[in-house]
Amino acid sequence: MAPRSQLEIATASVERLVKEEASYHRELQEQTERIKKLESQEGGDDENREYTLRQERLALEETKKVLPTLKQKIEDAIAKLNSLLVEEGKKGPESNVEHINAAKEAIAKARTAEREIA
Repeated sequence: MAPRSQLEIATASVERLVKEEASYHRELQEQTERIKKLESQEGGDDENREYTLRQERLALEETKKVLPTLKQKIEDAIAKLNSLLVEEGKKGPESNVEHINAAKEAIAKARTAEREIA
C-alpha cells in the first residue's frame, strides 16, 4: 500500500477536527441540559445536589474553554489544506483529482459546520 499523500493527511485532519468540534458542541448542550435539570430538582440530598451542580458547571466551563482553540486549529488546518490544494493543482495532469475533490469537500463541510455553529 502506498503511503498517504500530504493532501490526504491534511484532508483527514480537517474532517477529524470538524467531527471533534461537533462532539464538543453536543457535549456542551448535554451539560447545559443536565445543569437545568439539577437546578429544577427539589428535595432530596441538597449537599449532594450542590456538589453535582458544581461539578457539572466546572465541566461546562472546561468544555467552553476548548472551543476557541479548536476553532483556531480548524482554521489552521483549512489554510494548510488550501495551500496543499494549490500545490496539487500545479501538477496539472499528474494531479490526483479524487484527492482534490475530497479536500474541497472537507473544506466545504468545515465551512458549513462553522456557519451552523455561529
